[in-house]
Amino acid sequence: MEASKVMAADSLSTNTEVNMKVKRALISVSDKTGLDELAKVLSGFGVEILSTGGTAKAIRSLGVIVKDVSEHTGFPEMLDGRVKTLHPKIHGGLLALRDNKEHMETAEKHDIGLIDMVVVNLYPFEKTVAKEGVKLEEAIENIDIGGPSMLRSAAKNHRSVCVICDPSDYGRVIADMKANNGSISEKLLVELGVKVFDRTSTYDAAIYRYLKGKITGEEGPGAGGQGPEGFPQALNLDFTKIQDLRYGENPHQKAAFYKDPSSDEPSVSSAVQLHGKELSFNNIIDLDAALEIVKGFDEPAATVIKHTNPCGTATAKTLKQAYIDALDCDRLSAFGSIVGFNRPVDLEVAQTILEEADFVECIIAPSYGPKALEALRTKKNLRLIEVRNFGAKTTRHDQDLKKVVGGLLAQDRDVARLKESDLKIVTKKAPTKEQLASLLFGWVVAKHVKSNSIVLCQGTKTVGVGAGQMSRVDSVRIAAEKAGSRAKGSTLASDAFFPKEDGIEQAAKAGAVAIIQPGGSIRDKEVIATADKLGVAMVFTGIRHFKH
Repeated sequence: MEASKVMAADSLSTNTEVNMKVKRALISVSDKTGLDELAKVLSGFGVEILSTGGTAKAIRSLGVIVKDVSEHTGFPEMLDGRVKTLHPKIHGGLLALRDNKEHMETAEKHDIGLIDMVVVNLYPFEKTVAKEGVKLEEAIENIDIGGPSMLRSAAKNHRSVCVICDPSDYGRVIADMKANNGSISEKLLVELGVKVFDRTSTYDAAIYRYLKGKITGEEGPGAGGQGPEGFPQALNLDFTKIQDLRYGENPHQKAAFYKDPSSDEPSVSSAVQLHGKELSFNNIIDLDAALEIVKGFDEPAATVIKHTNPCGTATAKTLKQAYIDALDCDRLSAFGSIVGFNRPVDLEVAQTILEEADFVECIIAPSYGPKALEALRTKKNLRLIEVRNFGAKTTRHDQDLKKVVGGLLAQDRDVARLKESDLKIVTKKAPTKEQLASLLFGWVVAKHVKSNSIVLCQGTKTVGVGAGQMSRVDSVRIAAEKAGSRAKGSTLASDAFFPKEDGIEQAAKAGAVAIIQPGGSIRDKEVIATADKLGVAMVFTGIRHFKH
């Protein structure tokens, strides 16, 4: 029996040896990040390195000696590389129990050399299927077979095999080996082994979702859309933790933030924090609300958010003016707000924020100019969030998921957009061209306000927002109260139909001159008649925007 087999068997048979000595490692990676340092460190500790294809070539280019897997197994790679490592000399070397006498005798009998470390990251299936226009054949060729098999074999035997599936762990392994003279601590072996099953389960779930959608047409969250056969019978979710949070909505609740690794959409999850203290659970929710609002406009836009609702939103010729108009909607409520922009923040905008706002918690924007950053960083706790892929084209929209106790609701996201030709004028009086533009602006904002939502606008700026009321007429009253005299001549957007005439009467009393709403009430005729009687123009969208 070779020396490594004897040492491994002896050291683990008594269960007294804490660290596992690495004698032989198998490396096969598609992502070669950090490979150079790892290979050199392993070589420096005298570790024999087995490898395949491009990985072996990359390691040899570093001047490190590599043995091809085909030489180790005595069997060539075949079927265009589909079969490389599926061999007893590989999996026997990984799965053999070092403290099992019969296993060791079998390994010696069949000349199976033990493998003490496996470094594998899988074919980039998730990235491949996220590409626009990817063909099924290309996706299938990026389904890794040998990689997950080796990872699972090594992870099953993690007390004796160090298994690394993520390049971000190379540094930990290197530090551990340097601290333990080429050995790996038992604690790290366990952590890395458990991590493998997380990775292989999410990898298989991604393949399932994609093939389910492509082959059967039954797509679900994360699969790129809604197929003709509806949502999948079994829902597998794949989210990676970004960070632990200090607490949840309240200090007594623990919380963490997760990301969908397959999403390419500009989002809070893909954003970068440039300054300020750690984001809270509530900050992240409000930042998401702010970003989703400003993403809905092509013109320079700004929004001021409190508790996921906009205190004010506006578009203008300049970002500075859009911000001032958004802030002016409800300065009192804007204290401690989150601010969102759809354009880079320059020094002028930064100075305006510092001069005009009493207190801002966070700002989210596509980018910040150097001088703007310098100015904003004078506020120690102001969180500055940059969405670097803001203008990226989204290849798919994931689903909206809502948790209930003991279950989960899944639906398509509300990404519907309207243009003027989609509107149906239902009153005798038609809105003017300017009023139509204002109505469409208000309609976008109303989608992001908690139901029942009413938004009053002057041009493309909000002047009053009524959110989350049990009665729609109460939302009208609140919006009118917030607007004050600015309600005169305003347009009104309602996320759902008016069930009675009282909402129209209250809107007209406040001074609204045009209304946009979905329609669809059994009392539409009475509502329209009331609008005609009061001289208010009204259009129907045929689309509702409830947000619970």
